[in-house]
Amino acid sequence: MELFPILDIHEFRKDQLAGNEGYSYSELRGEHHIERPHQHHFFLLVLFDQAEGIHQIDFKDYTIGQHQIHMLFPKQVHSWKLGENTSGFQLMVDREQFEKFSPEFHYSSMYYQQNPVIPLSDKTFQILYYEFNAIRQELEDCNCFPEIIYSRAAVIASILRKEVRNINHDKLPHQSTPQLLRLRELIEDFFWEEKSVAFYADKLHISIGHLNKLCRKNLQLSPGQLIQQRTLLEAKRLLKSTDLSIKEIAFKLGFIDSSYFTNFFKQHTQLNPKQFRANS
Repeated sequence: MELFPILDIHEFRKDQLAGNEGYSYSELRGEHHIERPHQHHFFLLVLFDQAEGIHQIDFKDYTIGQHQIHMLFPKQVHSWKLGENTSGFQLMVDREQFEKFSPEFHYSSMYYQQNPVIPLSDKTFQILYYEFNAIRQELEDCNCFPEIIYSRAAVIASILRKEVRNINHDKLPHQSTPQLLRLRELIEDFFWEEKSVAFYADKLHISIGHLNKLCRKNLQLSPGQLIQQRTLLEAKRLLKSTDLSIKEIAFKLGFIDSSYFTNFFKQHTQLNPKQFRANS
């Protein structure tokens, strides 16, 4: 069985322009391909200036363009093909440091993982470019103050939150309620074997009806759909990155039998698992 490579921040140290234990800063110039999809243990922000190409995140292709920021959370699978006119800046942040300023993003990680590419106005790009460069300069300073880097990272998160709000105006759902954040954590921990909405409602100490109402109001999805989305993503990862049989994957994901899993997969992708694996 061959899983996606899971890379840690130290594996990128040789190409960094500046860094310390918690952060790594580097630049992207020209053509660059990641042929084999992989995962990270860390959080990644990529600020693209002039750019072209395709960035695949969790099996969805995003067109890379001028003045964008791309966000990648730990465990997400990604690869990219960057064109020769690409220029950008990468800020890698380990989990411990990321957790310190992540509340400044305000909206749940679920929103950003489903919308990992944020187009930037020219003004916002210039502000973010300044903050990225300031972090680099602080990392290069032999008397580096971690508090300054943290503060600038928190500013970047707040700027992105504001940009997301401006893009979506009043249509952005309020996804940062403690119960929804906890639901996301519970699904991540238990989706393998628990597909029942009742299980998650019980863990949250609320009724199934209240959980349904909470999710539909804030996410425009039912809790059952959230569980299905996470299960489907893991199915895709296993199909593309392992040699497990369809039956073994079905069992691993908590399905009664492979036919039930096949029907579930085809319902959501229009392909059966074998066809998806062959096209990958």
